[in-house]
Amino acid sequence: MTGTVITFYSYKGGVGRSFTLANIAVLLARWGYRVLAVDWDLEAPGLHLYFQPHLVRPPESGVVDIAQEYLSGVRTPGAHEVRVQVDGVLDLIAAGRVEEGRLDVAYSRRMQTINWEDLYRQGFAAHLEEYRDEWTAKYDFVLIDSRTGVSDIASICTAQLPDRLVVVFTANDQNLNDVVDIAHLADKARDRLPYDRPRHQVMPVLSRLDNTVEYERAAEWQKKSARVVTPLFRNWLVKTVKPDLMLRHLTVPYISYWSFGELLPVLEELSPSPNQISFALETVASVIAQEFDRTDLLADNRDAYVAAARSRRQKFGTELMVSAPRTMWQTSTALITELQLLGTTTVRSVSGDPGILDQALDPAKHLCLVVDGELSRWQLTEAERFMRRILAPDGAERRVFCLLTRGTDSGQLPGFLRNLQHLVFDPSTRPVEVALDLHRLITATPAVETQPDQEALRKAEAALRELPDELPYAGRFVLIDETVRGLAGALDDGDMDLLRDRSADLLLLSKPHHNGTGVPVPARLSAEVSALLARIERRINAFTD
Repeated sequence: MTGTVITFYSYKGGVGRSFTLANIAVLLARWGYRVLAVDWDLEAPGLHLYFQPHLVRPPESGVVDIAQEYLSGVRTPGAHEVRVQVDGVLDLIAAGRVEEGRLDVAYSRRMQTINWEDLYRQGFAAHLEEYRDEWTAKYDFVLIDSRTGVSDIASICTAQLPDRLVVVFTANDQNLNDVVDIAHLADKARDRLPYDRPRHQVMPVLSRLDNTVEYERAAEWQKKSARVVTPLFRNWLVKTVKPDLMLRHLTVPYISYWSFGELLPVLEELSPSPNQISFALETVASVIAQEFDRTDLLADNRDAYVAAARSRRQKFGTELMVSAPRTMWQTSTALITELQLLGTTTVRSVSGDPGILDQALDPAKHLCLVVDGELSRWQLTEAERFMRRILAPDGAERRVFCLLTRGTDSGQLPGFLRNLQHLVFDPSTRPVEVALDLHRLITATPAVETQPDQEALRKAEAALRELPDELPYAGRFVLIDETVRGLAGALDDGDMDLLRDRSADLLLLSKPHHNGTGVPVPARLSAEVSALLARIERRINAFTD
């Protein structure tokens, strides 16, 4: 699958753009995505400073070298990445060569000699596309740190390279006056390029909002910011979700502790609380990981949305974690032994171990609660935490099993556990039979549900794939374009009946009536169809994965 290029842009400097990008890159890598961070803020570079303590070696080249190599006649993309040693795969392309923590003495001169307009006249755009193709083949996400303002460099980062934009701004008029206009300028610049890419999807991120002291003023500015950036949500936010609610989710607070130096709080705050900065950064990273989709789930349940992004590519080395009170130590040991003999990889989670709750990822795919009389408080905390992480579609195959000692009243269990299937056993005997039952439940292939929504999605997918490469006259494409937009709107609103109707309309409009030479599908329409197909496929996979 081809990776996604996302540019982080800000109209003014000092808004926390590089900070946000660096921390989100670390989060995405930790969650199992392959990430490349590119420092294209050539006049004020600094992305390497965030990663400096974790680099395997200082960068020996960077973005400036890509341009200089082309000027010297090199036409084959070179390797400028350096590995960042964090959990997962994260590479950096710095602005240029770094020596002793600073860009080398020749950097400024080499950067200032580059005439980007002249480079493009010489064919640099096609060369850059080759780099882009290599990056998107190798990485799931390419995050570009763009320079501020309006310039040739910023246009490269906002028009040619990205699939999506993240616009970082602070609560003042200097930022708000131009944040929406920049997105429109990027779309106009993209229209002049010979590449088939749809209109930008733009995520606004309100940064450095301090609501700890002047709470009322912060709330007023947050509302004002939401009114201004509402147009940026139009082509990706689910219609039932209000822009002001979404912007609250996309607000990174000001925390004075993290305002000094170039720091990565996500490396320290592994399981953040809502008042910590990493909590907000996780939310922004989740929207990126979910391809700006399923925002209705984010509005309903932020923890489930983040869990879906975090676990989408998580590989579990262990199938089952057994949580038992200390009074059941011997019984749980025997249960784990029997399960391992059956081939089910199993680990113990002794209730009361705080290390379990601090882990960013779950150690096992499923959870088994051994309950003797009543559920302990610690087991309840474990179960609630586990359930929050499996509420999303991606967690559908993860399960909680309740193993009750004979005589335990299942009616005393919390509501979210009471309706689960319970297994009863006698703790005085070796738990052979109950281990067999657990093994069968874990290894059984779940029945595939046929859901009305899934059927509507598949019809829409089929209709979009039936769109021919040519039609008899150009006017037909106007109707098809309106129908495709109607499909997207129905998907946003969750209106499956309308989705079916628009799918039927599209099939009818796509029928060929050839009596001569056809007119090819416009590049913009083709790109919009591809983007919509990708969204529908993700929804279908949510049912079937």
